Amino acid sequence: QVQLVESGGGLVQAGGSLRLSCAASGGTFRSYAMGWFRQAPGKEREFVAAISSTGVTRSYADSVKGRFTISRDGAKNTVFLQMNSLKPEDTAVYQCVVSQDNLRTYDYWGPGTQVTVSS
Repeated sequence: QVQLVESGGGLVQAGGSLRLSCAASGGTFRSYAMGWFRQAPGKEREFVAAISSTGVTRSYADSVKGRFTISRDGAKNTVFLQMNSLKPEDTAVYQCVVSQDNLRTYDYWGPGTQVTVSS
């Protein structure tokens, strides 16, 4: 059974930083794209960032571009999201995802980790 487990969330002041990690188990994910979504209370889930299987290509939502950086460690089946210059509007549950078809669909989802940014 494939499982994704996020960690690194927490409470941080505006302008601060957090580093999220997502550890995948139950398979080998070197050939798959991985990424992050987030959902705030009362709002729709939105795309945050994604990274190709090789780690060469990265994509970001306009709202986080220049502040967030996605990376991966294929040997450890782990994807990271470095979040800098955090804003209160970044407050959400962050979920990591695995895509087998270049993000046309999302095959596996983690349970999520809470990020809260105070002002």
